[in-house]
Amino acid sequence: MTGGTGFVGQHLLKMALASGYDVRALTRGWKPPEEAIVWVNGALDRPESLEKLAAGADAVIHIAGLINGDRKAFEAVNAGGTAAMIDAARKGGVRRFIHISSLAAREPDLSAYGWSKARSEKLVAASGLEWTTIRPPAVYGPGDRETLELFRMARRGFVALPPRGRFSVIHVEDLCRLILAVIDEPDTIAETYEPDDGVQEGWDHSDFARTLCRVFDKRASTWHMPKFLLRGAAGLDRLFRRQHAKLTPDRVDYFCHPDWVVAAERRPPHALWRPEVRTSNGLKATADWYRSEGWLR
Repeated sequence: MTGGTGFVGQHLLKMALASGYDVRALTRGWKPPEEAIVWVNGALDRPESLEKLAAGADAVIHIAGLINGDRKAFEAVNAGGTAAMIDAARKGGVRRFIHISSLAAREPDLSAYGWSKARSEKLVAASGLEWTTIRPPAVYGPGDRETLELFRMARRGFVALPPRGRFSVIHVEDLCRLILAVIDEPDTIAETYEPDDGVQEGWDHSDFARTLCRVFDKRASTWHMPKFLLRGAAGLDRLFRRQHAKLTPDRVDYFCHPDWVVAAERRPPHALWRPEVRTSNGLKATADWYRSEGWLR
């Protein structure tokens, strides 16, 4: 597994271990030994570590990727890193390859991130391996820092939003259950899935904000920011938070796209998987976790 130290990866590790899997996971830093986990020190740009990671495995789950950077960095990590992991899988005799992409890959011309994810998908599809690609929409849950600021706004009862549109979401535990479900299922080979929380038409931005504000017993006040203001805010965020900026120029076009609802024909079949976490409940549990960890302020 790559990305095992990240938000989705940490949840997947726990679920995989609970399901009886032995896991070999990539890490950049030192990790203490853990039962049923072998930590491999390395990185996507260190082929020898990827070969050690993949050698003799039954399946590779490739989660690691870059979500904040410039086009060159996105290409190096998201496309180049995927190519390196494919090569390591081949050398290690691994046939099964689970690729965690992004719904952003559906619109590669909107952002450098989406473009890099689309490139990674093409590499996987041409790999000759027994691949499955999963394109998550917005993922939330305990431990996620990407949606944290949205929760902080909702706690105050005021949520700034992009121009009007609709989008899909998924709780991290539902996503992880799908990842594990496809590993040994031959009918999922050469398929690309777009999972979500089961809300058929996705969420209107304002409706989602109101649902989130109710978690904090707040009446929602929302403002749909025009694109030019979002661009200005992205510049300021980059100026003050540098590489830690959450609203980047690359993300503005992505956020302003009116349709980030998963495609009905790409939803996983119900016989394989269906979401279990109702979004209102998942948002509350996530907010409770943020509170317990002191992340909400």
